[in-house]
Amino acid sequence: MNTKFFIPRDYEITKVNKHIEKWRSPSNIALVKYWGKRDVQIPANPSISFTLKNSYTETEIKFTLKSEKSEFVDFDLYFEGEKNKSFDEKVISYFKNVSVYTPYLKYYHLEIKSSNSFPHSSGIASSASAFSALSVCIVAFEKIINMSLTDDIAKKKESFLSRLGSGSACRSVNGPLMMWGEHKDYKLSTNELAIEPEFKLHDNFKEFQDTILLIDKGQKSVSSTIGHGLMNTNPYAKERFVQANKNMSEMKIILEKGDLKRFGQVVENEALSLHAMMMTSTPSFILMKPNTVAALEVVKEYRDREGVDLYFTLDAGANIHLLYPKSEKEEVLSFIKAKLVAYCENEQYICDELGNGATSV
Repeated sequence: MNTKFFIPRDYEITKVNKHIEKWRSPSNIALVKYWGKRDVQIPANPSISFTLKNSYTETEIKFTLKSEKSEFVDFDLYFEGEKNKSFDEKVISYFKNVSVYTPYLKYYHLEIKSSNSFPHSSGIASSASAFSALSVCIVAFEKIINMSLTDDIAKKKESFLSRLGSGSACRSVNGPLMMWGEHKDYKLSTNELAIEPEFKLHDNFKEFQDTILLIDKGQKSVSSTIGHGLMNTNPYAKERFVQANKNMSEMKIILEKGDLKRFGQVVENEALSLHAMMMTSTPSFILMKPNTVAALEVVKEYRDREGVDLYFTLDAGANIHLLYPKSEKEEVLSFIKAKLVAYCENEQYICDELGNGATSV
């Protein structure tokens, strides 16, 4: 893809002295995981995900025109009402990555207020929702000062900028099904941004539920950024990338035909493969907790006994995503309350479902 389309050629900064954009962008849950990257947020393998609805970041940006242009983007960031130096560093890095595509930002002071509807840094892809919300706000502002920015290019640019903040963030802008990374079986697929697959999602998946068991709401012991980097020396990385590409081909067929049983097999295999890569890295690390493993065993025993279409996946953390059709919701929630809340921190879980991406607030 030619990313030069995203460089604004004709914008008028004096058109707006003050402006506020406020958007919500959700997290997403990968069905086929991306783990490992190169260059600037280029994935080592393609991935595909369900966009969520209730697990989101809400971001407000107040743009104020300054008397003169600055060398770097001038901003104040408040997360959950407080300043956080570590978040500042991530946003500074993001603005450096996107600077050639957002030159107008250096003429403004940005007051950024952000909050999550779910616990930060606990394996619910908080960076995905955070950087997608930030990017959508910025592109929405650009549409005001850049009259040549078409809706089609703007939509792509939202995903593109999101990726430069956090790889998986590019899959959060739209929904309910998004894929990212070049793959021979997905038309128009690219490493630069996420796309909506061209095939029709089978009715079996259209109202899919995702109940997230909050096993551990604390900070992860190893960040995803470090974890991705360790794939460069992982002895099983090459085989993992082959596996992911093969599963992408199979997942396309599964999602088109509605094969729930095979869906569960591939998704669970992907989740466990992701954590196997963590455990075989040097240095190795384990993000699952004892309650994660115990809860997974209970889920598998229940499914085998009752024949329920209930499947699990995990991102880079201890929390468990339980995926199932809406038709199973009442039965699954009863099971969670009776058997699984004991494994959750403070007996907490989040009821989520497929969503359609970012929305204006």
